[in-house]
Amino acid sequence: MKHRRIPKRRVAIAGAGITALVAAGLTLQSANAAPGDQPDPLSVKAAGKLANGLVSSLGDDSAGAYYDAQSKKLVVNVVNDAAADKVRAAGAEAKVVKHTLAQLDSARATLKDKATLPGTAWSVDPRTNKVVVTADRSVKGGALDKLTQVTDGLGDKVEVKRSKGAFSTFIAGGDAIWGDGGRCSLGFNVVKDGQPYFLTAGHCTESIKSWSDSQGGEEIGANEGSSFPGNDYGLVKYTKDTEHPSAVDLYNGSTQAIAKAGDATVGQKVQRSGSTTQVHDGEVTALNATVNYQEGTVEGLIQTTVCAEPGDSGGALFADDTALGLTSGGSGDCSGGGETFFQPVPEALDAYGASIG
Repeated sequence: MKHRRIPKRRVAIAGAGITALVAAGLTLQSANAAPGDQPDPLSVKAAGKLANGLVSSLGDDSAGAYYDAQSKKLVVNVVNDAAADKVRAAGAEAKVVKHTLAQLDSARATLKDKATLPGTAWSVDPRTNKVVVTADRSVKGGALDKLTQVTDGLGDKVEVKRSKGAFSTFIAGGDAIWGDGGRCSLGFNVVKDGQPYFLTAGHCTESIKSWSDSQGGEEIGANEGSSFPGNDYGLVKYTKDTEHPSAVDLYNGSTQAIAKAGDATVGQKVQRSGSTTQVHDGEVTALNATVNYQEGTVEGLIQTTVCAEPGDSGGALFADDTALGLTSGGSGDCSGGGETFFQPVPEALDAYGASIG
């Protein structure tokens, strides 16, 4: 996706990928509210604002929240009836669950300490009130035995799933940006100190230092910052007078204007644009996901059902005019489906002192 001039000619997909192992899976579960106590419909924006306030005010009595896009309701997990009453009074649906956020976070800490194995990933699923752990097909033998021992010790706080595929970050290439040895996708155009820059994935900027908008073309930008692993974002400064509108390529002759950055909400409907597979949509399934790539661990990612393929790395995740994430990695493809992880945009903006523009 891009926020520059959208070229009429689309380049062929090329470039080698950085191998990484990621996986994720979530089981959806309906929420239960008190009979006859149905909240009014909410927009995603309103639900996100309400969720932040409720989770903060409830403290240890809350166990997370998610947005039910079909019924347009905010569902807040709580651990007692008193907290449930407060949630309903605030206009959301309450769901009494077994595990507190502290307990689930403790399970995540145990996984990080004892089961940080390439080919695994985990995130808290607020719909099931569990930490979902996924292992790809490379996790076998002693590694699988170790993972099983750790997850068995965590009991019903975790749910283990297997992925049939192999997982990778999506380097190769919204609109394509090319460098020596590979291709990625431009994420969002931003402004820093009054100068134009763009964001892309950190695993792209770790491998490529100078960028063009065509294969073998003249440089349009050079890296100014890069963070991977740990995070997955990079900042590139424009070195050529190139058009850089704050918009995303929709690959149908039009663009989506981007006005701001925001935080994703579990259950939110989102879109992704990338130079390999163009535009696809899906749903946010988890936040603060951890992925153990071959190159290292990345934390704090947005997990979605949106598909992506090599070359889509760095491309934009968005909802209407709001920038949400940068494509990091995932599993599957856009023929059979899969899940993809994204670096949150607000974190990258804060790190570089930049803003959407």
